[in-house]
Amino acid sequence: MKKKLLSLALALVMIFTLAACGSKKTDDSSGGSTTGDTIKIGNIGPQTGDLAVYGKTALNGIKLAIEEVNADGGVLGKQLELLVEDDKGDASEAVTLYNKLKGENISAIIGAITSKPTDAIATNSVDDGIPIITPTGTMASITEGKANVFRTCYIDPYQGEVLAQFAADSLDAKTAAVIRNTSDDYSNGVADAFIEKAKELGIEIVADEGYGADDVDFSVQLTNISLHNPEVLLVPEYYEKDVLIAKQAKDLGLTAQIIGPDGWDGVLDVVDKDSLDSLEGIYFANHYSLDDESEIVQNFVENYTEAYGQKPSAFAALAYDTVYLLKAAWEDAGSTDYEATIEALKAIDQVGVTGELIFGENNNPIKASSIIIIEDGNYKFHESVIVD
Repeated sequence: MKKKLLSLALALVMIFTLAACGSKKTDDSSGGSTTGDTIKIGNIGPQTGDLAVYGKTALNGIKLAIEEVNADGGVLGKQLELLVEDDKGDASEAVTLYNKLKGENISAIIGAITSKPTDAIATNSVDDGIPIITPTGTMASITEGKANVFRTCYIDPYQGEVLAQFAADSLDAKTAAVIRNTSDDYSNGVADAFIEKAKELGIEIVADEGYGADDVDFSVQLTNISLHNPEVLLVPEYYEKDVLIAKQAKDLGLTAQIIGPDGWDGVLDVVDKDSLDSLEGIYFANHYSLDDESEIVQNFVENYTEAYGQKPSAFAALAYDTVYLLKAAWEDAGSTDYEATIEALKAIDQVGVTGELIFGENNNPIKASSIIIIEDGNYKFHESVIVD
């Protein structure tokens, strides 16, 4: 009898052990376990180096959202914990940091911030299945063929199309020129799409000038462009070179209306007073406007300004929205399981600071673009543009 009872007890122990193991395997089968007191979110972006203004403002947006979420009780009964890594805007460094975060039991990664590092970590993440949302990586290839990778911003080609539509409809342009960084995917992506859409809309491209990554003197290219007297000049660059190109164009007497993509956001943070007038009247596409009177936007602007002593850039707004996208996905899924999170994100329909967001093909958002004008040293909303 004792032997039978012992055998029965051992059998029960084995059953419960197997059941427990099986249960754990199901819970953690695709990662993102919520064991512990926190849900860990990784962030990769430039906190030092030439592109730090983007990484820092994006990080501020992330921190603000996390503080709000945690103060409101967190997600699934857990507090959000942020792990921040500085990629310095370098793709190789971003991959190293991705591998580091992968070992930290993270539930998702927000990042990277600029396109090349984002593309690098996205490519490396496919087999791991970790949900990745880049707030601001606009290069088209980032999400292509990667079910686990999303973005909150629109893509480079879409920005090019928006700017061509704006040039044709609002500026009534008949001629345009382009000056681009031929070694940069962001610059080329916007430029190529702009040229294609502009031609479709009846705008003649009279010049397409290129320069290298390390160039700081654009006088030759701008002189060549001035010979064709274009009505519009597309400058698809990041803020530091945007300032240089705008100043040199003004010094050369170039009268073309300068337009550009979201890389212009941040120029007012780095321009010196002597060069400020060279930015007057420039238009650029962006993801939201400080002038938007909606409650969600104005609450964000007020809280961000109070916390950081400056107005939030689009990078901050997009990063802020990204935290709330993850929150909504986890709550809809009832889990931080990787696969469940990805499926929940694909079904998202949510209004944020940067507008209503629905994910379409290749996990790219479907949304309108704001056109911003620089006036009197400030960014001002001009109009919204949707590509026909």
